[in-house]
Amino acid sequence: MSLEELRAFYLRYVELANDREFDHMDEFAHDEVIVNGTLIARDDMVAEFRRHTDAVPDLSWEIQDLLVDGDRVAARLIDTGTPVAEWNGLAPTGATVSFAETAFYQIQDGRFKVMWYMMDVDALRRQLAG
Repeated sequence: MSLEELRAFYLRYVELANDREFDHMDEFAHDEVIVNGTLIARDDMVAEFRRHTDAVPDLSWEIQDLLVDGDRVAARLIDTGTPVAEWNGLAPTGATVSFAETAFYQIQDGRFKVMWYMMDVDALRRQLAG
């Protein structure tokens, strides 16, 4: 994939997540993906997305920075939503939260093979603590 194709690929991936089109994840991720150093099935990755969006139905990802280099993509995102159920061990308070996420990906044969992401959980805790 060219750099522009990888950029468009990632933009479609974030759009898929924001539209809750998780059943199309096979277009973006291999059957098995290394996520934060652990090999997991794509179905488990989809289940994790669903866990997040069940707890935070209006969760959205907004790309702030997107870098593409060779077969790698790096993104800085702002995640925003209002938890309605316990999420990441935190009880909902009715507050809308907004926090940073940094993600790195390696693409192999046109799909994600390796994914690393970090969320600013401390900011999330502070906002839910009120």
